[in-house]
Amino acid sequence: MSVPVTIRDVARAANVSAATVSRTFVRPEIVDASTRERVLGAAARLDYRPNRAAQTLITGLTGNIGIVVPDLTNPFFPSVVRGVQNQAAELGYPALLVDTGEDADRESELVTRLARQVDGLVLCAARMSDQDLIAHQRQCPIVLINRQVPGLPAVTFDNEGGVRQEVTHLKALGHQRIGYVAGPGTSYSSRVRQRAVTAHLATAGLTEVPVGSFAPSFEGGRSAAEKVLLADITAVMVYNDVMALGLINQLAQYGISVPNDLTVIGFDDIEFASMSNPALTTVRIPREQAGAQAMSYLHALMTTTGSVPEPPAQLRTELIFRGTSVRAPLNQRSAE
Repeated sequence: MSVPVTIRDVARAANVSAATVSRTFVRPEIVDASTRERVLGAAARLDYRPNRAAQTLITGLTGNIGIVVPDLTNPFFPSVVRGVQNQAAELGYPALLVDTGEDADRESELVTRLARQVDGLVLCAARMSDQDLIAHQRQCPIVLINRQVPGLPAVTFDNEGGVRQEVTHLKALGHQRIGYVAGPGTSYSSRVRQRAVTAHLATAGLTEVPVGSFAPSFEGGRSAAEKVLLADITAVMVYNDVMALGLINQLAQYGISVPNDLTVIGFDDIEFASMSNPALTTVRIPREQAGAQAMSYLHALMTTTGSVPEPPAQLRTELIFRGTSVRAPLNQRSAE
C-alpha cells in the first residue's frame, strides 16, 4: 500500500513552505503566479490530494462561506440564497446556510458559531442590533443584504424609490385614502418603507391610514384583514407580498373582492405574486442579483491585500402593475 502524499512533500518538491502550498489551494489569488504554477506542478507530479482539515490548521482558513437568513419559509429569501450560492460556487467557495427563525438572539449565537467554520459571512436582513453586528464583524468579514449599519459593507435596495412608485401609481388611479399594513418594528426594511410611505403620501397630497404592524408572513397578512376593513380606504399598501397574499385570502372570506372593492399592492415580487388570481401588483426587488453582488463583495474583502473596495451601488426597484390595482370609485377619487 502506497504512502499518501502530504502537503510537506509538495512543499519540498516546489521549494516553498507548507503554508504556501495550502494557500495555493485555498486562496490561490493571493499567491504569486510563478509560485502558484510551481506548487500546482509539483502537486500534479506527486498526485497530491489536498486535505482541507490540515490546510485549516496551517492557515486558519476554511475555504467556506456562510449565509444567514431569518426565515427560509419566506419566499423572499430563497432567491437571495441562490444568488449567493451560485456566485460562491463560481468563486470556489462551498456555502453553509443557517436559518435564525426571526430571532435576534439566536441569530447572534449562530453567527458566533458559524464564524469559526467559515472565512466570511453574508447576512440577509439581519435582526441583530447595530452594536452586535459591529462586534461580529471582528470575528470574520461580513456583508449585509437589505440592512445598513454604519461602517459595515452592505448590498441594499432602493426601498424608498419603490414606495414612491407605488404612491405615484395609486394617485394616478385616483385613490385618496390609502392604508398601510406594516411589517414588524424590528425589521430594518419595514422601518425604511414605513418612513417612505408617510413621506411620499404626504408629498402627493394623499391621506395615510396606518393599519398596524404585523408578522411578515401569510398569517400576519390575514390577521390584518379586519383592521383594513375598518379603515375606510380604497387602497392598501402592504409591507411584503406574502402578507399581501394573506390579506387578500382573508378578505375573500369576508366577501371582499380584490380589486373591485379594494386595491392591494405588495412589495418584493416573489414568484407567487404573478401566480395569484388576480396577479398581485407589487414592487420588484432584484433578490438574486443582490445575493450575487454580496458574495462578490465578500470575496473582495476576504482576498484584498490593499484598500477595501467600494461597496456595490443601491439596487433599483420597479413597480409591476398587475391585476390587484384599479381606479378608485368615481365618488372617492382624488383630484386629478
